[in-house]
Amino acid sequence: MPVYQRQRKSRRIVCVAVICVIAALAASVALSAAFIVRQAKVDEARPADAIVVFGAAEYAGRPSPVYRARLDHAYDLFQRGLASMVITTGGAGADPKFSEGGVGRDYLLQRGIPDRCLIAETQGDDTAESAQRVSAILHVNGMHTVVAVSDAYHIFRIKRLMRRYGIVAYGSPRPASLPHTASAKIMAILRESASYIFWRLYPSWFPQ
Repeated sequence: MPVYQRQRKSRRIVCVAVICVIAALAASVALSAAFIVRQAKVDEARPADAIVVFGAAEYAGRPSPVYRARLDHAYDLFQRGLASMVITTGGAGADPKFSEGGVGRDYLLQRGIPDRCLIAETQGDDTAESAQRVSAILHVNGMHTVVAVSDAYHIFRIKRLMRRYGIVAYGSPRPASLPHTASAKIMAILRESASYIFWRLYPSWFPQ
């Protein structure tokens, strides 16, 4: 076979391989996006061993509006008697004085949840690490089920992460957490879908 024909054949094989990879990624994104959207529409709040609030930004010791809304939702679930323990999560990030988990705990304490009913996970740098650390806390305390509180599109990934660590999680998104515009919804879904796919492709890069 002439050299130019071999080169043409090689290019064709490479093109087909690239198209297959792109198609597989597109299918994975579409499938995970469908799961994320379906989960976001469901509130599974029910009795469990603990309520886990996944952290968001805090500003000099005060929860951001998004984080406060998550904490308020967790407070309401606690008041309904769904769990006797609330765990707040999140590390310090760039803040040298406060952590998301600590700020969340203090906020709920001020709202009236007893100190004995609160635990703060303060070392997790992201969702995956917080899920691993919270799961360890739960296992040490003989707990195996949680109501997970976060934003709606975040719940699907949280549930899969918790399941990896042997915890059954029921999702309860904070009210009005769905983005209001179509573009914001698409971006949020794509971000969560990409994070989920990356975790599935490279699980060894995340806490064991």
